[in-house]
Amino acid sequence: MLTTGSFKVKSAYLTAFLLLLISYSLIFYTLQEFLNQSRWIEETDLVINNLETLLSNVNEAESGSRGYVLLNDNDHLETFYSSTRKIDSLLKNVDSLTFHDIIEQKKSDTLKMLVQEKLGRMYTGVILFQQAGYVITDEMKTRGEASKILMNNIKNIIHQMEKREKDVLLLRKERLRGFSTSIKVITITSLVISILLSVYSFITYSRESNAKLKANEQASSYWDQLENKLRELQEVNAELLELRSIEKFAATGRIARTIAHEIRNPLTNIALASEQIKAAAEQNEETIMLLDMVNRNANRINQMISELLTSTKFAQLQYSRVNINALMEETLELAMDRLELKHIKLEKKYAVPGCDVIVDIDKMKIAFLNVIVNAIEAMKQDSGVLEIKTAAMDGKCVIDIIDNGIGMNEETLQKLFEPYFTNKTRGAGLGLTNTQNIILNHKGNIYVKSILDQGTTFTITLTIATD
Repeated sequence: MLTTGSFKVKSAYLTAFLLLLISYSLIFYTLQEFLNQSRWIEETDLVINNLETLLSNVNEAESGSRGYVLLNDNDHLETFYSSTRKIDSLLKNVDSLTFHDIIEQKKSDTLKMLVQEKLGRMYTGVILFQQAGYVITDEMKTRGEASKILMNNIKNIIHQMEKREKDVLLLRKERLRGFSTSIKVITITSLVISILLSVYSFITYSRESNAKLKANEQASSYWDQLENKLRELQEVNAELLELRSIEKFAATGRIARTIAHEIRNPLTNIALASEQIKAAAEQNEETIMLLDMVNRNANRINQMISELLTSTKFAQLQYSRVNINALMEETLELAMDRLELKHIKLEKKYAVPGCDVIVDIDKMKIAFLNVIVNAIEAMKQDSGVLEIKTAAMDGKCVIDIIDNGIGMNEETLQKLFEPYFTNKTRGAGLGLTNTQNIILNHKGNIYVKSILDQGTTFTITLTIATD
């Protein structure tokens, strides 16, 4: 519900807005007319200048032709030709600038005809002079008298056109001054009215603004507190996720070591027993074949246990300082054959100059390569796009490995780093387990976001090396 003060403020501002809208509409219309008159004045000035230049060039052409005939000087002939070329251009300009004025257009047509006739007589005079052996003949003298009459007619037409253009110029300048005065009056009037209404609105608004200001400050304070709480909650949630990953990894390692201990003892007995049976058995091919099968599978189980232990234990690292961009480039070289085989488009968006990290280079290559290979295998041939990003943020080096592959559902995301979990027809399911092991060994973190049929993003964070 509007208060009385608020209603007055809004009414005053609305009135000021309407008055400004009306005044500026009038100013816009007047300004357009002002610009139109300015353009007409400019065109009129151009017509007058072109007419004066035209007359000057006609005189110059006539002087050039006379000088050539009287003095037999080729410089005068060149002046004549140069002036005639300018005359053609000037006639076109006058014709184009006066097309909107019927009277001036008729005079322009007459002027064009007279000038062309004048130029034709001058050209003919030059040719006759040359044909007569550079001697002035009686015919040339007779043609000269007619040429003088033509010149007088040309001057009269030009003077008439100039007089009319000057009259029009004075009229247009007067109208221009009128429009200029109108713009000033409208602008000043609307400005004064708007200022008065704005002052009134400001005074009325100030009386009610204190309470609103206090309410806004209080709301802003509550909002800041809420943002701080939310930020703290996000930080705690991130820490919980990190702890959960570490606990899950440690629990997986404990389970793996327990399984390895419980299985390897009987497995060793099985292997020893099979060897003894094989040594004591008669040379029966079928028996030997079955005992070889037992040994072979026992060795395979032992190898799988070794791989499980390797992927779930904290390893000894050989640290080196390296730029993350260079490390990613070396890793991509290892995957280049797979990228080219499936025609995957590679997009690299590295931070410049990149961030330095202290890592076990060989193991970190393995971690990155496992993620990149998984991304390549998740994408379709000829349409896959692999995007690699690096950035420095809050003391962390952030690496994003993004694909547009088939994506993963929530159930797959929950089990992604578990040993022996895989959706592939090939593979033991220890690659990403090993990757997580390497990242956690470096006190880093790995996060995964994925949407079915849209793609997956692996985000790896490592601590930036300090000097």
